[in-house]
Amino acid sequence: MSTEIPYLHPFHNDVSELNIPDKFTYPFCYDPHPLSILAAQQVQDYLTTQNDFKHNFGLLNNQDADPIGKMFGVLVVRDKHDNLGFLAAVSGKMAGTNQHRYFVPPIFDMLSPGSFFLKEEEEINRINREIDTLQQSEELSIKQNNLTNVRLVEEQLLADLRQLHKKNKIQRKNIRETQKNILSAEEYRVLEEDLIKQSYRDQHEYAVQKDSSQNHIKNAEEQLNQIIDQIVLLKNERKNRSSNLQNQLFDQYQFLNAEKSIKSVLDIFEESKQILPPAGAGECAAPKLLQYAFKNELEPVCMSEFWWGSSPNQEVRNHLHYYPACRGKCEPILNHMLIGLEVDPNPLLENPALNKQLEILFEDDYIIVVNKPAEFLSVPGIHVQDSVQSRIQTMYPHIDSPLIIHRLDMSTSGILILAKTKDAHQFIQEQFINHSIIKRYTALLDGIVNNLEGIIDLPLRVDLDDRPRQVVCYEYGKPAKTKYKVIHIEGNKTRIHFFPLTGRTHQLRVHSAHYSGLNAAIVGDDLYGTKKDRLHLHAGYIKFMHPATKQIISFEIDDPF
Repeated sequence: MSTEIPYLHPFHNDVSELNIPDKFTYPFCYDPHPLSILAAQQVQDYLTTQNDFKHNFGLLNNQDADPIGKMFGVLVVRDKHDNLGFLAAVSGKMAGTNQHRYFVPPIFDMLSPGSFFLKEEEEINRINREIDTLQQSEELSIKQNNLTNVRLVEEQLLADLRQLHKKNKIQRKNIRETQKNILSAEEYRVLEEDLIKQSYRDQHEYAVQKDSSQNHIKNAEEQLNQIIDQIVLLKNERKNRSSNLQNQLFDQYQFLNAEKSIKSVLDIFEESKQILPPAGAGECAAPKLLQYAFKNELEPVCMSEFWWGSSPNQEVRNHLHYYPACRGKCEPILNHMLIGLEVDPNPLLENPALNKQLEILFEDDYIIVVNKPAEFLSVPGIHVQDSVQSRIQTMYPHIDSPLIIHRLDMSTSGILILAKTKDAHQFIQEQFINHSIIKRYTALLDGIVNNLEGIIDLPLRVDLDDRPRQVVCYEYGKPAKTKYKVIHIEGNKTRIHFFPLTGRTHQLRVHSAHYSGLNAAIVGDDLYGTKKDRLHLHAGYIKFMHPATKQIISFEIDDPF
């Protein structure tokens, strides 16, 4: 292996007997190639024994700082002499820096001493400190209270004056009414002129007081605005500096592809999603690896990414597990960078239900109950139309009402109810909404669950950077509750019954895998656990009221695993 290229590592083991893949890894859904597994194991050995940096991955119990697990990537490459080696990278910064002896550098190191980013960041931080100082100052508080008090005093003065003038007006009216028949016409004319003068005096007095009050309030506002205007100016400066800094950063992220074509991160996201790049775009391991390989004339062979350390609070990330590249930040970038490489096909474009049969368990004039196989869509997808709904529509083209009442994940097998009439659809849908339908799922978990039964309560929302993955989020997540009961332990696995009390996307999968849930992923879960022949999750039992007979009916199918 050539040693001319920094960060290019030779394999410690003989890899001559391993097959070289014909096509490069499709980064968003893959089984790690044996070459990338060997490379990942060497990186893991390095992480276990290295003394190059100190970072709390959460693997030791004697560390006080908050643990931060990291995603690492390996890229097996071939050099110009046709020798195999690999590059390694870490997503984001680690141990407070972007520069490491073992890992390829970032596309742009914003943390390098003297960089424009650090200089401008310090200036923005200085502005933040000024804003905080002004917002928390005693002077601001005094002037805010002064304005409030001045307004109260002046409003009360005007209110008292209005009340006094109202009384005066009533008195003048009474005088007119009582004196009209007593006084002579001349005497009454003189009286009326005097009463009109009194009215004008009241109006003038109120106008003078109103002007005086407005001036007092205006003076208090001007004193307060002297500080508020400073804060607004500082905030505007901060906004402009932040925007300019972000644009400067975007200019630094120029991505190569296998054809040596360069495209900026702004152009990539504008063309693919019509949005600005999200924070951290280009800082993940995969873009770093490919960029370094292309710049150094290295041919990419295969790639994989693995998690090292404790799981973060929101996401499901397990130590030593392999994961696909994220879609929110990486997909547009990698789609550009992979141009010119022969890449494995996208499995999402393939029909997973091809040659699979849809078993009908029950049918009458109102409903159809089917047993959906695993890897079979409930409804048509973006790329694949074959689904339970489309097949039933083909079988019954005369049905014009909504068919699907509820859904199962593509990878989940089991019982699915469809409606033949609008009334039946609405009747059963209301039972789902009211949670009066009893559903039971059977799952095989990759681990031992010690509590025999309980309720998992973890709110969920979509991972904005990696759809369709879900994350636990107490701030923005929707309520998600699952009742469970352990059936029995099978070696180092647990067979369990789930009774979902809500119906969130991937609810059972996340509640199983997350460390705050059961901390044991469902066997075969390619999103939150380890991929196997299938997802071991089966909707095996359902009980509901029939829309026509109003009788309680139930269906049960043994799990196929």
